[in-house]
Amino acid sequence: AIAGGLPTLATCAGLIYCAREVRDAAVGQQTLGVLDVVVGRNAFGSQVDSFETTLDVKGYGSVPATFIRAPRVVELGPGVQAIATVGDGSVVGVQQGRITALAFHPEQNEDLTIHRTWVTQL
Repeated sequence: AIAGGLPTLATCAGLIYCAREVRDAAVGQQTLGVLDVVVGRNAFGSQVDSFETTLDVKGYGSVPATFIRAPRVVELGPGVQAIATVGDGSVVGVQQGRITALAFHPEQNEDLTIHRTWVTQL
């Protein structure tokens, strides 16, 4: 359904599950392969390295972002647009067609900007 154009908002593990390839994948880990990116799992460290920040997300504005054992996008295919990066330049948000994928958890705070804006794009 996603490959056929179903609008999708994938967050954290959802980004990993949608990716074409996962670096440091768990043994036997499979993905849907519907998003033309390569991601690194737990790229920002373990649970104790979780953090919160504010990001400027293209098309969404300034939003709070919670990273919990978050992945990072290490390669983007030609049809994928980076929509968010953290301070070191790591890509943490991408858009490919009707798929929006984020390395962070927008649901972990009271700000509904990501969800409200995503719904208006349907």
